[in-house]
This record gives sequence, structure tokens and C-alpha cells, in this order.
Amino acid sequence: MAGIVPESEGLARARQEGMAITTEGIEGLLKQADSFEIAFDATTASAHKIHAPLLRAANKIAIDLTPAAIGPYVVPTVNLEEHVGENNLNMVSCGGQATVPLVNALKQVAPVEYAEIVATIASKSAGPGTRQNIDEFTETTAAAWKSSVGPTEAKRLLF
Repeated sequence: MAGIVPESEGLARARQEGMAITTEGIEGLLKQADSFEIAFDATTASAHKIHAPLLRAANKIAIDLTPAAIGPYVVPTVNLEEHVGENNLNMVSCGGQATVPLVNALKQVAPVEYAEIVATIASKSAGPGTRQNIDEFTETTAAAWKSSVGPTEAKRLLF
């Protein structure tokens, strides 16, 4: 588990669970590159744009939990098999993971020309990374719909 804030709740919990941790962020993680094959990046879109090439150079698979959208959009129930072997998988957003399968199911029985999501989020559950990336989350969700299931038009709102 990597982080940059030594007193963060996530690192404290990982430490308590006996996990190996580093407070040196991606640099500290890469010092331990022999101990892992896959990195789950739950930072920010701008941070993942820095992390992705470093992880690629270290021959690691990046599971991108940010809206950076560097790798292909992956919604496992819809298109995981198409992206096996990729070195950077973009997991879209929570809204995308919830709605792309629904739009895909609708597409199986009728043409989908338009899709819309209106989502809400509790203020306390939105951490700094989420707050920094609100626009990217909504844009990535719409782009995932278009690339994964192909509605002509997609609209997304977040309240």
C-alpha cells in the first residue's frame, strides 16, 4: 500500500492489517516492484498520468481507478475479455460501472440512441481526489458509454 500522508486512515489500516506500506508514493512502491504484478491506482487523474508510464516501464499492470482514461475503458461484465493483456485498464467510474451494463442490456433488445445518468454523492464520501476530478468522472462515464455500448448521445449529471 502506497501513500504520501503517513497519518492517513488508509495507510494506518494497511499497517494494522500487516500489509507492507510506503509513505513515498509511487517512488516507494516502485522500490518494491519485485513484490507485486498489479497496481491499483486510486489517486487522481493528474497523478495517474504520471504513474502510468512509470508502472509500464516497470512492467506492471495498472488498474486505473481514476478518470485519467489512459487505457481502454473496462466494465468487466461488458468488455473485460476484449482487454485481457492490456497494461493499463481504466475502470471508468462508479457511475460507469453501474450504468454501462444496464445500457448494454438495453442495447441487446433495442437500439439505444440516448443514455442519461443523474447521480448523487454524499459530501462526506467525496474525498479530495473525487472533488478534484468531478468533471473528469462525468466525462469519462459518458465516454465509456459511447465506446462500450455506443449510444449516439450521452448525458451525465452529478449532484
